[in-house]
Amino acid sequence: MNRIFLSPPHMSGKEQQYIAEVFESNYIAPLGEFVDRFEDNIRDYTGVKHALALSSATAALHLALRVLDVGKDDFVLASSFTFIGSVAPILYQGATPIFVDSDESWNISPTLLQRAIKKAPKKPKALIITNLYGQMCKLDEIMAICKEEGIYLIEDAAESLGAGYHGKQSGSFGDMGVFSFNGNKILTTSGGGMLVSDHKEWIEKARFLSTQAREPFLHYEHKEVGYNYRMSNVLAAIGVAQMEVLEQRVDRKREIFSLYQEELKTINEIVFMPAIDDSRGNRWLTTITFRKSNPKKIIETLERENVESRPLWKPMHLQALFDETLSVEDGTSQKLFEQGMCLPSGSSMSDEDIHRICRTIKETV
Repeated sequence: MNRIFLSPPHMSGKEQQYIAEVFESNYIAPLGEFVDRFEDNIRDYTGVKHALALSSATAALHLALRVLDVGKDDFVLASSFTFIGSVAPILYQGATPIFVDSDESWNISPTLLQRAIKKAPKKPKALIITNLYGQMCKLDEIMAICKEEGIYLIEDAAESLGAGYHGKQSGSFGDMGVFSFNGNKILTTSGGGMLVSDHKEWIEKARFLSTQAREPFLHYEHKEVGYNYRMSNVLAAIGVAQMEVLEQRVDRKREIFSLYQEELKTINEIVFMPAIDDSRGNRWLTTITFRKSNPKKIIETLERENVESRPLWKPMHLQALFDETLSVEDGTSQKLFEQGMCLPSGSSMSDEDIHRICRTIKETV
C-alpha cells in the first residue's frame, strides 16, 4: 500500500512557475523580489505591521530574544509541552529557561504561569508561548499577566499559521511572533521562518543582525556579532505560491480533523485535542489521547500498515538536557505524552486514507 506520511508538503502548482521567474532574474540569493512579496503576504494576512523572512523559526526566535536584549543573567518562561526549537534559542543567549506545564487545553496554563513567575529567582524577562499543534493559547489571560508583570511576550506560532482567536490571527498577539515553514508545516518553503512585530525598530534590528550585522560601509565592517539567517529568494518564491492556497489548506486540515472525529466517535476512550472558546485552530495535526490503550502499540501497528504517526511532544522538563532546569508542572503534559499520538494530517490525503487509518485503529483498540 502507498505510504501515508504524517504531514507531507502539499504544493499549489504555482511554485515551479515562480521559481522559474527567480532563475530568469538571476536573483537566486540572498534576497530579491519574492522575499519582499512573501514578507508582504505575511503582513497582509496576519495584520502585523512588519515581517522578516528568515532561514528558520528557530532563527526567528533567536533574533527575537537578541533584539529584546535577553542575555546571560535573564530568565525566560516557556511552554514545556513543545518542540526543542521553541526553547533552544534561550540557551543560545546564555539565558535560563523556566518551563510551565499545560492545562486542559494542552497549551500553557495561565495559573501555573503565575506560579512560575513567583517561583523564579528574579522576574523573568520574556515568555515564549507555543500555540500547540495549531491550537490557540488562552491569550487573554496570558497577555494580561505579561502586561501586569512587565514581561515581553513572544508568540511561537510555528505550528499555527492560519489559526485565530477572537477573529485575530495567530502570531499577532505578542510583542513579537514567529512562524515556521518547515517541510511538515501547513505552509512550507522546504525550510524557513518569519519574524513579525508591530515594532518597526525591532524588526529593523533583527534584519541587521540576520545579515551578519554588517555596518553600512563599502567594505565589510562589524561592531557586533551577527548571523547568516536570511531566507533565499528561491525559497520565498515557494512561500508566495503557498500563501495563495493557505486558506484552502486550513479548511482541509480542519475537515480532516472532523472526519477523524466522526470515524472514531464510537471509541469512547479516544479524546481529541480541544479548542478554546472563540478560537479557530488550523488543526495542523490531528492529535488524540487514549484513556486505556497504549499509543505506542497503535503507532507500531500503523507503521506495519505503511502509515506514519508519532507520539506527542515529550515535555521539555522531562528532557535530559534540562534535568536541572526549574519547572512548574502538575503532570498534565507528561500524561499527554504518555497517552497521546499524532495522526496523519496531510492536506493532500484522501478521505479513503482516513478510513484506512481509522479501520486500523479500531481493529487495534
